[in-house]
Amino acid sequence: MTTHSQGILIRHRGAAPQVHPTAYVAPTATLVGDVRIGPRARVMFGAVLDAEGSYIEIGEATVVSENAVLRASAVAADQPVRLADHVFVGPHATLLGCTVQRCCYLATSAGVLQEAQVGAGSVVAVAALVHARTVLPDEYFVPPQMLAIGDPVQLLAPGDPSVPEAIGRLGFANTAFGVDASWTDRLARHERIAEVRATEYAAHLDDRPATD
Repeated sequence: MTTHSQGILIRHRGAAPQVHPTAYVAPTATLVGDVRIGPRARVMFGAVLDAEGSYIEIGEATVVSENAVLRASAVAADQPVRLADHVFVGPHATLLGCTVQRCCYLATSAGVLQEAQVGAGSVVAVAALVHARTVLPDEYFVPPQMLAIGDPVQLLAPGDPSVPEAIGRLGFANTAFGVDASWTDRLARHERIAEVRATEYAAHLDDRPATD
């Protein structure tokens, strides 16, 4: 793909990225498909915003830092990535099919998974994870390396023995991939997940550079 002054822009599933003229997208950032970059937003070097069969929307003065990954999907359901105004996304963060309200701070290596909602003014600290379908109230703080899970939200430490059971109750594979397989049948579940993603990503065989 070609590198443009406003990043690497790729037409995917018939949709091309849209970048507001006051926004900045670094030359090595990649925008794929229906990605909408708002006024004065900043998408920095190495970031990847991949809309797949849904869309990604970045609000005004929102910053997506280096090597962050934002991915929407329409496999299990329509799961866009929506970031409101004045959101900061730190380096190496991963946001999948989630909604983040205004004035949130997502630190380095933070993760927010499918259908999660992050309330306005919230903080997801370094290496913390907001799991699928979790709802953070406004101005909520997730400490470093902690797992936020559920609605109402519960905070769990990495070594907490209840973590596997809590994740198992989520039905994560069904939410993220549309795969309804037993939590204990890992081989079958992971095989189906890989097949789902392989099928979804086959649409990239038809990708083309977006033209101005």
